[in-house]
Amino acid sequence: QLQFVESGGRLVQPGESLRLSCVASGFRVIYDAIGWFRQAPGKERQLVSCITSGGKSKIGGRFIISRDNQKNTATLQINNLEPEDTGVYYCAQDTTSGGNCRSDDPSPYSYWGQGTQVTVSS
Repeated sequence: QLQFVESGGRLVQPGESLRLSCVASGFRVIYDAIGWFRQAPGKERQLVSCITSGGKSKIGGRFIISRDNQKNTATLQINNLEPEDTGVYYCAQDTTSGGNCRSDDPSPYSYWGQGTQVTVSS
C-alpha cells in the first residue's frame, strides 16, 4: 500500500519539544513537496509546514521541517509545544506542484497514512 508511516507522537507537557518522523512506503519522495498536517479534534486537517523537493521550508517558527531523500523520510520538529498543537499529525506528498509548496489545502496531497497522535497537556 502506498502511504506514509508516521511516528513519534506522544503525550507531552507544554513547553516541551517533539520530533515526528514519517517514511514513505512503496514510492519515492525525491521529486515532490512534502507537507505535515495537523487534525485537531472536530476540526479540518491543517497544514503546519511544507518542504519543497529542493529542501526549502515553508512556515517556520516553532515548526522545523526537514527531509532525507535517500532515506525517503521527512521529519517535523515542534518546539515549545502548546495545548493548541494537540492533534493527529500526518505527512503527505504533493505530486501536482512540481516540487513546490503551493497549496495549504490538503486536497492535492497524496499517500496519507494513519498519522501519529500528539497530545499537549499538563
